Amino acid sequence: MPYSKKVLDAFKNPHNYGKIKDADGIGKVGNPVCGDVMWLYIKVGKNKKGEEMIKEISFETFGCIAALASSTIITDLVKNKSIGYALEFTKKGILEELGGLPPVKIHCSVLAVDALHDAIYDYFSKNKRPIPENLAKRHRILEKEKGVIEERYKGWIEKEEELHQDD
Repeated sequence: MPYSKKVLDAFKNPHNYGKIKDADGIGKVGNPVCGDVMWLYIKVGKNKKGEEMIKEISFETFGCIAALASSTIITDLVKNKSIGYALEFTKKGILEELGGLPPVKIHCSVLAVDALHDAIYDYFSKNKRPIPENLAKRHRILEKEKGVIEERYKGWIEKEEELHQDD
């Protein structure tokens, strides 16, 4: 299966790329098999009804076409949406929005969803908010994966972390 036109367009013309200074939540995830790494940043505000909304969202992704396209698409889909909506977003949802991915690249769409959910987890944690059990469970899995990635790509990740601290 080749990449869809939507995937290629999102890769060639990424939206919401970059770092948000003073982000309310940061999701940092990676794939221990392929080495793709993603940071996703959110700023949270409230709408007129008082619901928490993702007012700003951006990403920095170091990976393949599918990882970059998934990052762009997920940020477009949840910007100005409620945190509840963002938490319900799934791998299947991102795959549908992308028009599918080659089977060997499906893990890249999971990375984008995981980064979003990890940023929300970070936001909840920083604000001492109750964390839904399914989100806490996924976070524990992601933390184990981060350990594998950090060990495998130690020198590279240390350099990236230094660059992020200088911002």
